[in-house]
Amino acid sequence: MAKSKPGRVVGTVTRKEFITPHFVRVFLTADELEQFANTTIGDNNKILVPPDGVKEVHFPELNATTHEWIHPPKELAPAVRTYTHRGLNLERKELIIDFVSHGDEGPASKWALNAKPGDQLGILMRTDPKELVPVADWYLLAGDATAIPVLSAVLEALPASARGVCIIEVHGKEDEQQLPAKAAIDFVWLHNDQPQQGSRLFEEVKKVTIPEGAKFGHVAAEFNSVKNIRAYLRKEKGWTSDELYAYSYWKAGVAEDKSQSDRQAEKNS
Repeated sequence: MAKSKPGRVVGTVTRKEFITPHFVRVFLTADELEQFANTTIGDNNKILVPPDGVKEVHFPELNATTHEWIHPPKELAPAVRTYTHRGLNLERKELIIDFVSHGDEGPASKWALNAKPGDQLGILMRTDPKELVPVADWYLLAGDATAIPVLSAVLEALPASARGVCIIEVHGKEDEQQLPAKAAIDFVWLHNDQPQQGSRLFEEVKKVTIPEGAKFGHVAAEFNSVKNIRAYLRKEKGWTSDELYAYSYWKAGVAEDKSQSDRQAEKNS
């Protein structure tokens, strides 16, 4: 089946709120949100952040004749980043995106911290549904703060009959969140105020006792954590590729657009 063409809109900020000291939720509105009625909450999509001083979003355009992308001039070109939309309310024409706040180090965090009503953000999203996790008896969910939106969506989708463990690493105690789940999930919160310097996520995953039966793992974190967890589950524990989805949202010390090839190669390894 051919993939549907991604939908695109320009979202306008209506308000924002801090969920925790290092987690900011931004609410946007757009007239064309109906095209995302079938989009799965928790799917990976893209945001386009305008450069400083630029108010409008300038999308790249596809040349219908040459099928080549025509990018806007450098001074107008937005920074493209991966994100997970947290909610969609078509009646209110409202899209919700959660951002990890880590100062002005990255364009997405900087934009979210400074966003005010009326500011614009480019949004590219899949318009067809996607299965987040397959049916299983037991789930291993693991990630850092960047994974909270997708892990929240997974937790909300799991049936009450499911069991599992959810390990999340955040800045500190104050950044722990109440994540609703019908399933019987054991939550483990790790605290790390210097995620660029390393993570304990892999070590914590190795402590988990994996039961017999149908299982599935969803892992989303920094490149090295994902690489180590994938190798451990696949090579030492014998998990198949159908039993594990592992994706790195970022690589320590490298901007997202510069680390994309490394992260994609690791995902496909």
